[in-house]
Amino acid sequence: MDHARLTSLATAWADGDPDATTAAEVRALLARQDWKELEERFGASLEFGTAGLRGTLGGGTNRMNLAVVRRTSAGLARYLKAQVPDVTKRGVVVGRDGRRMSLEFARETAMVLAAEGVPAHVFAEVSPTPVTAFALGVLNAAAAVMVTASHNPPEYNGYKVYWGNGAQIVPPHDTGIAQSIDAVGAAKDVKLLDEAAARSAGLWKDVPATLERQYLEAILALRPTRKTADLSIVYTAMHGVGGRWVVAALKEAGFTKVHPVPQQQEPDGAFPTVRFPNPEEKGAMDLSTALAKEVDADLVLANDPDADRLAVMARDPSTTVLRMLTGNEVGVLLGHYLLTQLQTPSPLVVTTIVSSVQLKAIAAAKGARFEECLTGFKWIANRAMELQPQGVRFVMGYEEALGYTVGTVVRDKDGVGAALVLADMAAWCKARGTTLLGYLEEVQREHGLFVASQFNATLPGTSGAAQIKSLMEQFRAKPISSIGSLSIDAANDYQAQSRVSNGSTTRLALPKSNVLAWELNGGHRVTLRPSGTEPKIKVYFEWKETLASGEPMTAARERANKALTSLEQQFLALARERGLP
Repeated sequence: MDHARLTSLATAWADGDPDATTAAEVRALLARQDWKELEERFGASLEFGTAGLRGTLGGGTNRMNLAVVRRTSAGLARYLKAQVPDVTKRGVVVGRDGRRMSLEFARETAMVLAAEGVPAHVFAEVSPTPVTAFALGVLNAAAAVMVTASHNPPEYNGYKVYWGNGAQIVPPHDTGIAQSIDAVGAAKDVKLLDEAAARSAGLWKDVPATLERQYLEAILALRPTRKTADLSIVYTAMHGVGGRWVVAALKEAGFTKVHPVPQQQEPDGAFPTVRFPNPEEKGAMDLSTALAKEVDADLVLANDPDADRLAVMARDPSTTVLRMLTGNEVGVLLGHYLLTQLQTPSPLVVTTIVSSVQLKAIAAAKGARFEECLTGFKWIANRAMELQPQGVRFVMGYEEALGYTVGTVVRDKDGVGAALVLADMAAWCKARGTTLLGYLEEVQREHGLFVASQFNATLPGTSGAAQIKSLMEQFRAKPISSIGSLSIDAANDYQAQSRVSNGSTTRLALPKSNVLAWELNGGHRVTLRPSGTEPKIKVYFEWKETLASGEPMTAARERANKALTSLEQQFLALARERGLP
């Protein structure tokens, strides 16, 4: 974009910005003629989609700020009034995490809703994302907004929207809300009703204090065996909002040896002990691991900052060393445990196209229905509700990115409820003389050994977005027929909704999504997709290994991981030929 155009856009934006801080920020960039940064901030706009909004805090159309939140909230309110006849009676729940600007964004949302005549049910304090989703159902609200950037770095924040069914929005509501936002004028012209006036008009309501008790009782009822087995648990909230909720739930369930990581227990949007508040990132679990060694813990549980994800560490029964379980391993264990312990009639388990197919094998063996959805819990929750009239009962759903939900308490991933059920499962294992990892070996011997890995390339900014787009286009323009010595049995293009196998093309039933997946001879898989919430291109690899009779699991796992590494290297070579940096 030429400098004159950038100057015009940035000046107009700063003049209309309701926040003096971000307006001054943009004017300072103009004063020093920082064209590169201005291009990053005004060369594009944050796009509202099925994940809502998420971006770096700061001034500009491509940043998270009060102006963006104000226009988004007005667009959401107007769309709801057009789609939901009784929205002015039911209202919208507004929750927030502990990130920088979360309080300001939540208040701005509530004031815009109130000015539009839509009651806002506002959490007075920070709360986990799953609790906001739970409140939506309890209060029979028309929608919910959760201000959070989940596990992104400290400079991020976001705006997540739930529909009245309790799940995150899916088409056509995402595009409908986006179009409504586009029709909103300048942020400075969007009307606000301050808290005092909104309360007086009955348009600002506190979420009832009784909701916490309702939520805790609901997740306490999810435990299949209700054992404690003198289990010692280390827990970290990762400077997020799950701390008091998880500790309260574990103690009410009867776990008396719960050790929170003190440096990370309270909400802190600066995340002082971690650069990247994601349990999967290197170093994020160091404090938890150190405390687990100190107290000889059986289990380590970790939430991300908004407590919708859960990470798990358990002891290897052969070495007693703590090891992090992957999201796939936790999901597979949850599925097996719940299907065998609950004995639910007509059970349903759901996962995503980038998660392990091992759950499919378990479901088949246990007589359960298995469904596979696009990436994102919105698809899992909505698919479960679509199938409910057929008489199936949703048992659990998971995605490999540490997201799990049990039952129907929350129609989204729930790191608090999942933590409680994981502790129940670990106690059940300990009562049987094993650990979660010992149980995992039992499951894999019965249903097959699947190992997985993931490659991520972070490509920020407008140039990065262009690189990601080009890479996907190149794989479509230059299709592959093999990866190394492995032939491709089927190539799935979810954007084109096509599946090519043995020279014939069939139509995929799932909604359109910019994802490519290859099914390889032998039951292995490779999946390529841009992240929906971060400036990343992601590649998912899964290898299926057959164990020889009586073969030690360590030998089989070593062989599988070696083959998986080779598969990853061979595919990435193909990706670099197509423009991967």
